[in-house]
Amino acid sequence: ELSQGSAEALSAEDGGEEEGEEEEGKKEKEKEKEGEKLPPIPSASTAAAGGLEEGAKNQFSTFSNFITTINQKKEGIGNRNSPTQLVIPNIKNGRDLPPLCLDVRQKQRMSIDTLPQELKAPFPPEPSLPVRTKTVKDFQDDMEKSKASGDWKAVHNFYSTTFDSFLEINAAFKKNTNSPFNTIEDSGIDANFVNVVYDALLNTPQDVQKSVLKGIINGLLQEWTGPRTKDDLRAYCILLQNPQFSNTSTYVIYAHLLRQIAALTEADHHFLVHWSKKISQKRFKQVVDRLLQFISLRLFPAKPEEFPPMVKCTWWIPSATKVLALFNAANSLISPPIISYTDFYNSTLDHIDLMEEYHNWQCYGNSHRFSFCQYPFIISIAAKKVIIQRDSEQQMISIARQSLVDKVSRRQKPDMNMLFLNVKVRRTHLVSDSLDELARKKADLKKKLKVTFVGEAGLDMGGLTKEWFLLLIRQIFHPDYGMFTYHKDSQCHWFSSFKCDNYSEFRLVGALMGLAVYNSITLDIRFPPCCYKKLLSPPIVPCDHNTLVGICGVTLDDLFQIMPELAHGLSELLSYEGNVEEDFYSTFQVFQEEFGVIKSYNLKPNGDKIPVTNRNRKEYVQLYVDFLLNRSIYKQFAAFYYGFHSVCASYALLLLRPEEVEILVCGSPELDMSALQRSTQYEGYQKTDLTIRYFWDVVLGFSLDLQKKLLHFATGSDRVPVGGMADLNFKISKSETSTNWLPVAHTCFNQLCLPPYKNKKELKQKLIIGISNAEGFGLE
Repeated sequence: ELSQGSAEALSAEDGGEEEGEEEEGKKEKEKEKEGEKLPPIPSASTAAAGGLEEGAKNQFSTFSNFITTINQKKEGIGNRNSPTQLVIPNIKNGRDLPPLCLDVRQKQRMSIDTLPQELKAPFPPEPSLPVRTKTVKDFQDDMEKSKASGDWKAVHNFYSTTFDSFLEINAAFKKNTNSPFNTIEDSGIDANFVNVVYDALLNTPQDVQKSVLKGIINGLLQEWTGPRTKDDLRAYCILLQNPQFSNTSTYVIYAHLLRQIAALTEADHHFLVHWSKKISQKRFKQVVDRLLQFISLRLFPAKPEEFPPMVKCTWWIPSATKVLALFNAANSLISPPIISYTDFYNSTLDHIDLMEEYHNWQCYGNSHRFSFCQYPFIISIAAKKVIIQRDSEQQMISIARQSLVDKVSRRQKPDMNMLFLNVKVRRTHLVSDSLDELARKKADLKKKLKVTFVGEAGLDMGGLTKEWFLLLIRQIFHPDYGMFTYHKDSQCHWFSSFKCDNYSEFRLVGALMGLAVYNSITLDIRFPPCCYKKLLSPPIVPCDHNTLVGICGVTLDDLFQIMPELAHGLSELLSYEGNVEEDFYSTFQVFQEEFGVIKSYNLKPNGDKIPVTNRNRKEYVQLYVDFLLNRSIYKQFAAFYYGFHSVCASYALLLLRPEEVEILVCGSPELDMSALQRSTQYEGYQKTDLTIRYFWDVVLGFSLDLQKKLLHFATGSDRVPVGGMADLNFKISKSETSTNWLPVAHTCFNQLCLPPYKNKKELKQKLIIGISNAEGFGLE
């Protein structure tokens, strides 16, 4: 561990007040409060004021716009005559550092677009750098000699000089000190040298490590005299990778570094984002993990005395989160991303008051209060599910209360059924009855769902609702029904492009998906990821019904996930080296079969007369993909979109990525059968019974395909709810039947009825037969 020296001194100064300043106390406290206030953030939504029916009045743009107003005092900078002398200014919670004064336009999702040219120029002139000639080999030789002799003077001098200022950092790590490196494509940083120096740092003596921290303090305390140079940005990029910041004793210094980076202009952030995407996956992940740990330990410190009081450093978490947003943006620019989007989740946030965060975001927009909901990439899918469920429950209660008040005001006798969305259907007319019920009870869609099958005695405690979903989905997605086309190559469904007079059944499917999310039901639906991207385009239903919905940017990669064979053919067209016009003889016209009739469609005006050539083939492929995934199914998907949002209209949808919507609707494909074993309940069996031990020995030895079949057999879906296997409430019951019988499942209750088979071989044989031939339902 690092010695307490510089970090503790900074920590004490950061939270304390100087003696002898009593006459200036009030003024100083006012200044502190101004510095501690979170930056004003213009409202991005008007959830509280406008309501959902008004739509999104202010759409979020694509990335956080940081506009910095910087006022720096020269007082308290301290004497910097010696690079190795620790300079401890009167920080007082960062008053002597440049104040963070941000005007943030909060966005729907943290990503970044290419900035206009005017944001990239002009560049402030770069100061001349000191000449440093030490190479990686020279440094490694010094390290070996120091380890062997115990004399660390050369290494100490290198570290203390290199990190003494931003100029020295550039002099040491810039690939060519004579080149400006003013482009986003190349940071000019010798990444290999940086990695070697940092890897060796934690293995050096304490005084060497302290000298680095002293130098960083000096660099952060330098006066800001104008726009930051690209050398400054390079220094920030390098300092963020310092492994010392994993130690809580350095957090005061780390916090000020993050504060300065968060306060940079949007143009500077643009460079940092593009430079960050060039960092190796290992180092990138380390920086992200370090930022997440910093946020977690500030929220729930293991030793609170290590940090200044929370009231003295309210800017720590916002600053770290904004810097984390830069790395999230960099990650989204790479395909495939550097790390998974789930690596940005902070599970610590699962334990804070999420609804308070959500309500702050709703009520105050993004004007004065920081909320993690402004940066949804950091909130885990489990936490988002909690927000959506509680938001749904509150809407359900509100709607039910209003119904009760209306009844009483008309002096009518209240009926408990009015508190629910009661759906009565006949099994023989399942789709038509469901469509009629949901259309007739449009105002009740946000009440708790209860299903009744006509002519059957049964109280819906959740089982009938799940059965209704299972049967309805199975019938609607049957190929003979014609609404959806099943693609065997991709094993997913896509919307049929057949034209019809009424698209209400597509609206029904959308409403079903919404009701499933609203009522925490996992559906066995196989839509491609593109579908969920379209479902969030836009995430809030627009006020103007003439506005196009469900239209999003689509690529050949999206088509690969649905129609891989066709996508492969188009990819071959793009890479074809011959004469496209003469060899393919195609035009900007496509053909589709509809009810046995071949129909033609122009991809652009007069497309049938425009040949596809080597020059315009990219445009042809893009228009073709857009036609298949957007234009040809617009009416079908628009009805589906409005159906889903008629139930799920909520600003909580702004928090979700398309992949997360899919997980909420269909569950996660990641199976953990050991977790299922731990959470399974038993009826008629004990977990130590021989049959149960045989069962788990067999299941844990199954291939992934057989494990998915078992889950599908027992629950109606081979995917796992957001909360994991424990949320399945899986139960194994003893079946008092002959061991010649196969296992039976009650998918409505996630229950498996297992006869007491005599040995493992017989159990395995009967179980595989049962789960492999489980098409159709048998109702008892």
